[in-house]
Amino acid sequence: MQTGIAARLDRIGTDGKMLNVPMDHGITIGATDGLKDIESTIDQVTAAGADSVLTQKGLADRVHPNKNGAGYVIHLNASTTLGPDSNDKRLTGTVKEAVQRGADAVSLHLNVGSDYEPKQIEDLAGVVQSAAELGVPVLAMTYARGPGIDEENPDQLAHAARLGEELGADIIKTGYSGDPESFEQVVDATARPVIAAGGSPRPDREMLTQVRGVMDAGAVGVSMGRSVFQHEDPGAMTAAVSAIVHEDASLEEAVAELE
Repeated sequence: MQTGIAARLDRIGTDGKMLNVPMDHGITIGATDGLKDIESTIDQVTAAGADSVLTQKGLADRVHPNKNGAGYVIHLNASTTLGPDSNDKRLTGTVKEAVQRGADAVSLHLNVGSDYEPKQIEDLAGVVQSAAELGVPVLAMTYARGPGIDEENPDQLAHAARLGEELGADIIKTGYSGDPESFEQVVDATARPVIAAGGSPRPDREMLTQVRGVMDAGAVGVSMGRSVFQHEDPGAMTAAVSAIVHEDASLEEAVAELE
């Protein structure tokens, strides 16, 4: 691994584990709760244990003064819920732009199995090439999504995760299959570190049960957005998730962080 990539990976994780809080949702669903005053949210989650935050490039100046030394990932494609198909993620920036705006890593979203998979594969290949030239890690968000796809099917999630490694990504993020036994199959499909998406917000205990299952399956962490930044107490939720990811806390120990 290139020295630059290794050094920057250290900035977005802790001892090989990772709690990332993506907050690029403003372009997707608008300035929802937790994103209007994104400065305060970033301060809360990074102070409580998030290793990194993720946004689109235009928010970089709002991120840096508030991230408490945490890492920063800039996301390079997007779509909106107002558009004709939210699976159609289009490029929104370049690796060079991300570096100029102070990013430690870049990320790209792929919907494997969708009508847009071929173009998104080309996009990821291009981003990986550009990132390698600059020593920047790439987080590939490879989801199983599209016609006839079961988003929790471990075989399809494993295929999506392997695709990320095959194209040269350094970290793979994908959906959770629903239980640690089946998610272990997803983790085992790639030699790259795997983190799981949080998915739609659910009750706290249910979300923390998922985090515990993700770690039990051998993943290195989670990337949780709405479940954290839309929470009534983003800092407390971050601390609860961090306890599992970084301290191997039990479910009950993590729940206690919210009390």
